[in-house]
Amino acid sequence: MKIQYLFLPLIFFLACSTNNNDYDDSVNLLAGDFPQRWELKAMSGMVAGVPPTTGEDMDWQEHYLLSSDSTFIKTRKTKDGNLQDSGTFSIINLSDGKYIEFNYQEKSVLVGNCSNEPSEVLRLESETKLVGTWRACDGPGLFYERTE
Repeated sequence: MKIQYLFLPLIFFLACSTNNNDYDDSVNLLAGDFPQRWELKAMSGMVAGVPPTTGEDMDWQEHYLLSSDSTFIKTRKTKDGNLQDSGTFSIINLSDGKYIEFNYQEKSVLVGNCSNEPSEVLRLESETKLVGTWRACDGPGLFYERTE
C-alpha cells in the first residue's frame, strides 16, 4: 500500500509536465540567426473543401524580414506593384500558444487583422511556420514559412 503513495506523486508530476501545445515553449525565436525571412507560402479563402493557393496562383506574394533589434519590414508584391511598410515586433504568449505581434507606425493596407489598429498578430506554429489570424474575421488564411 505504501508503494502506491510513492508512485502517485511521480505520476502526477509526469502528467503535469507534458506539453500539449504543438509548439515547444522552450523554443526562442529571438535566439535564431538574423535577419529572419518569413515568406508567404499558401493562402486560403473561406470556402470549405477548397485547397489553399500557392506560389504564383496567390493574389499576392509577401514576406516579413525580422531584424535582431526587434524591427521588421513587410513587403508585398502584386500585379499592380510593390508595397512596403515597417515597424517593431514582439513575441507574446497567449493561453493557446506563442504569437508574433507586428506593430506598424501607422495604418497600412499591408496590415491584415480583425480591427482597425495598425498591428497584426500571427501564431507561431513551430520554429519555421507562422499562421495569420486574419481568417478569424473572414480574411484570408495566410501561411508563412521561415526561409532564412
